[in-house]
Amino acid sequence: MLRSKSLKAAVISAAVALTFTACASEPDNNGGGDNAPANDNNAEVNDGNADNTNTNNEGEGGEASDEDADPSNLVIATLSDANSLDPHGSNDVPSSAVQHNIFETLISQNEEAELEPLLATEWEATEDNVWTVQLREDVTFHDGSDFTADDVKATFDRVLDEDVASERAFLYEMVEEVVVVDDYTVEFHTEYPFAPFPSHLAHTGGSIMSAEVIEEDYAAMEDGGQPGDYLNENPIGTSFFQFEEWSPGTEIVLSRNDDYWGDTAGVEQVTFRVSPEGLTRIGELETGAADIIYPVSPSDTSRIEETDGIHMYEQESLSLAYIGFNMQKEPLDDQQVRQALSMAINKDDLIEGVYEGAATPAVGPIGEQVFGFSDEIDALDYDPERAQELLAEAGYEDGFDTTIWTNDSDERIAVAELVQAQLSVIGVNAEIEVLEWGAYLDNTAAGEHDMFILGWVTVTADADYGMYALFHSEQQGAAGNRSFMDNAELDEILDEARREPDEATREDLYEQAMEILVEEAPMLYLYHTDYLVGVRDEVEGFWKHPNGIYQLRDVTIEQ
Repeated sequence: MLRSKSLKAAVISAAVALTFTACASEPDNNGGGDNAPANDNNAEVNDGNADNTNTNNEGEGGEASDEDADPSNLVIATLSDANSLDPHGSNDVPSSAVQHNIFETLISQNEEAELEPLLATEWEATEDNVWTVQLREDVTFHDGSDFTADDVKATFDRVLDEDVASERAFLYEMVEEVVVVDDYTVEFHTEYPFAPFPSHLAHTGGSIMSAEVIEEDYAAMEDGGQPGDYLNENPIGTSFFQFEEWSPGTEIVLSRNDDYWGDTAGVEQVTFRVSPEGLTRIGELETGAADIIYPVSPSDTSRIEETDGIHMYEQESLSLAYIGFNMQKEPLDDQQVRQALSMAINKDDLIEGVYEGAATPAVGPIGEQVFGFSDEIDALDYDPERAQELLAEAGYEDGFDTTIWTNDSDERIAVAELVQAQLSVIGVNAEIEVLEWGAYLDNTAAGEHDMFILGWVTVTADADYGMYALFHSEQQGAAGNRSFMDNAELDEILDEARREPDEATREDLYEQAMEILVEEAPMLYLYHTDYLVGVRDEVEGFWKHPNGIYQLRDVTIEQ
């Protein structure tokens, strides 16, 4: 674990200056106005929506070189490595971004969050508690075996197997049984009517795996291995790319599946290359060593825009950046303390200081583009004077010591430094600790933290995904609820909302849930960001879904 006791001087100065400039503008009154990889937080943990590496102006207005470009190999330089290639073994965006290009789901979701056929040709709620799905008949796995209903059953039986302990089981926990009707028809029998079920089938957690490979993975478990040991080495799906090799911490290589059932991919190979430093990624884009880079710091967008041969791609996201509070630890188990910490932070200063305005302040866990959002709910306003009063009422008039955890994302480190400076104004001393991504996910899932910075992508664009995993008491830990919230009233509302078929009633329920979540303040809801991606001009056909997943099938690299 790396402890950041001495912060970078330049960033400290900026953080302190930004904080005290905001305070100095109105020193005697009550204050002013107020993610992922941003956890793979696909509503899921992500790896950091942007990278806020401090940069100079070298290279601005220049010309990108293509001396290293290879038109057969699409190179994506990204901040974080995948955590797992097993679709049931992770719930983070860096992993999903790779898995999506190896495996396929029954249903897909277009850029407007509309559902479209993929491995399924049709789906229908044939009874209140039964969804019947018709499957494609011309699909083979990468190993040449045929795709049938048996593979669908094996996939969903596995994600729900308690021995596998999948972080994505919550997506399908309403499924009581998967019934094979014939080779190309399957039924999902649910415990209760579940309106957003087709959207959940479009999630990468429902990526279809070969029944034979799943059997091999179980065999490896019986020999003393862990779930996913075999699958991580043999991720065999049906998609337009297939797995070649993984050098953990360095790169993952996929090759084109020339036997794909649909239109084949436009490039022969895709390399997901881990490149942790923001300036390094930009240099790789400029020289042609990388064709696509993500994330791009807002402070670096002008450099890309002013350099011939490369350009910026921007996409609104379904992501939330947040600071979670461990509600099982004192003093964060006190609602007044959590409210005080929320009121001590000026979100507008964070957005300007870290994201240069390329984000929207968050009221709660979901944004207005997500079904279930209500504009009737007011955020906890920035009010440091009231924050101090709340701390005193809670018995912490002199403040307290705590820690803020983050992974090695420059954006998140910058956010932590700004929050650290703002909390010091109300007497809270927050030490920053930076962890490697895998350790970060494991340790926050185990509840070893105080405060932590993560992101969540409401992949399905439905509030069920943006609230259930993050806040339901049954989802504590790796499934999403790393704040360890346990509120019986909220649980009841979230359970009712996911079972209610009437959309208007569901919206009312989610408004009630938002009201509780703002009042209880299990996390500091920071902002909803845009995805900032750097792309070489030779790359055509690329887009990034609002859920954070790269869409690569139609990509070509023109010479």
